[in-house]
Amino acid sequence: MKTTNSNIVYKEEGQGETLLLIHGFCGSSEYWSKVMPKLSESFRVIAIDLPGHGESEGYDSVQEIDQYASVIKDFLEELGIEKATMFGHSLGGYITLAFAERYSEYLNGFSLIHSTGFPDSAEAKEGRITSAEKIEQDGIDSFIDGLVPKLFAPDNVETYKQSIEDVKKVGYGTPAQGAKNALNAMKERKDRTEVLANTKLPVLLIAGENDQLIPTDKTFTASGKNIKQVVIKGTGHMSMYEAPEELCNAILTYLK
Repeated sequence: MKTTNSNIVYKEEGQGETLLLIHGFCGSSEYWSKVMPKLSESFRVIAIDLPGHGESEGYDSVQEIDQYASVIKDFLEELGIEKATMFGHSLGGYITLAFAERYSEYLNGFSLIHSTGFPDSAEAKEGRITSAEKIEQDGIDSFIDGLVPKLFAPDNVETYKQSIEDVKKVGYGTPAQGAKNALNAMKERKDRTEVLANTKLPVLLIAGENDQLIPTDKTFTASGKNIKQVVIKGTGHMSMYEAPEELCNAILTYLK
């Protein structure tokens, strides 16, 4: 389905309280295909394609994390959704934190999945620049071929060959400009660890035991009665593919 004003393409299943799923860099709503059926047994589950990703347009105008958050606010208003629980994977987590900072009145709670409140380090910023140059020179397909295997735990690369191919296929569909805009948005994002530390909303932090991109300590930057921390064993950065059942269980336990 597609909204008219915000140009967001999305998938929807189930009825009840709204869960909004936001994918990571060079992903799409397809990232959630293994978890949506289970979650939608009890909830209305909406998975979007971010601007400049999947089938959503808007890769010319959306170039900052706060802009992605603003588009999502417009999207919720367009669908008449007053409150949702937001789950953000990686880049989606950065956007979720920006949303929680600016539009917390729309949230019942939120979750970071393989994500962090920290900004990019100087080294990571250089990596974003290099990645954008690689996309410019070699095209998106070559970049995705290099990126995707690193998203999985090293021990899972052989086991999850089909999933890796599926994730690559999603990545190939990302417009080059959409990917470059997202890289710049991530590079320029601010430190939002205080948003996590200060929120009164119920929060779920999920880390992969063997995540090569965002280690556990970068995800678990806050603790408190309202914050639940979960490590998913044997997974890298892609628990929705590597351990969808465990991810669903963590989400449903939190929602209870």
